[in-house]
Amino acid sequence: MEGDLAKRKAGVRGEEAVDYFLKDLPGFILLKDIRHSNGTGDFYQIDVLLMCSNFLLILEIKNISGTIYFDPAFNQLIQSKQENERGFLDPLIQAKRQQKELAKWIAAMNICIPIEYLVVISNPSTIIKTSSYHKLALEKVLHASHLRDRIEKLKEKYPLQKVTDIDIKKLSRAITKKHIPANYNILKYYDMDIKEIITGIQCPACSRFSMKRVRGTWKCSSCQSADKEAHIRTLHDYLLLISSSITNQQFREFTHLSSSNIAKKLLTGMKLPYSGSFKDRSYQLSADFFEGLHFTGRK
Repeated sequence: MEGDLAKRKAGVRGEEAVDYFLKDLPGFILLKDIRHSNGTGDFYQIDVLLMCSNFLLILEIKNISGTIYFDPAFNQLIQSKQENERGFLDPLIQAKRQQKELAKWIAAMNICIPIEYLVVISNPSTIIKTSSYHKLALEKVLHASHLRDRIEKLKEKYPLQKVTDIDIKKLSRAITKKHIPANYNILKYYDMDIKEIITGIQCPACSRFSMKRVRGTWKCSSCQSADKEAHIRTLHDYLLLISSSITNQQFREFTHLSSSNIAKKLLTGMKLPYSGSFKDRSYQLSADFFEGLHFTGRK
């Protein structure tokens, strides 16, 4: 889990580093983290998609430090760092697949527009190496600092509009609408039992699971911090870890709350959508709901 978390954080930092060079880029619509189904049960994900009426540009962003070598013989990326070597799936293959899948979907919409792709190395200190005959890597791989120059060259390569500005806006909305957020069972993915999850209300100040309901708020019995929104964060955890629906009883068990009336008041007070009535009522949880709340995060 810690290894996966480190990879995700590195990915986020990489995208943020590239954002700096895409800031205030005129004439482009920018879409990030697009995940589409290819219609056969598999998915492809695009880190960044730049869209203009002349062409589309897929950016596959990699935040890998040390020295990286694009191996054309075995189609892999090799990282050398502190006398250790590590192999990765070739991001050129990933980006090319994204190009192929996106082109297929756009063609089905009767839209004809060139789609280019680049592999962007976000860490400026990373040393990039490849064979002198690996033309694809030499053409498609670059540091983020060179991105604006490469985009200008693509604008020279495609000087004519292929679709109207209105059509490219419609296409961007259609691509966004087709996005399918990643949703997988975390417990199953990491082969964990639900009994291994620590339940209760976690204190945002000291991180202990020691908050109790006291006079209309949650109070930590360890550090005495109070927080009225603590149950909202806990419900968000429940969504991410266990399920997108929760009953009054499940809520009480997960928060260690004894009163069904207080549980009902808290759940209905959040105005969550629900199905069923009275004892059979199940409240629906969604990522969009929690994003809209803008509640204070934990330390």
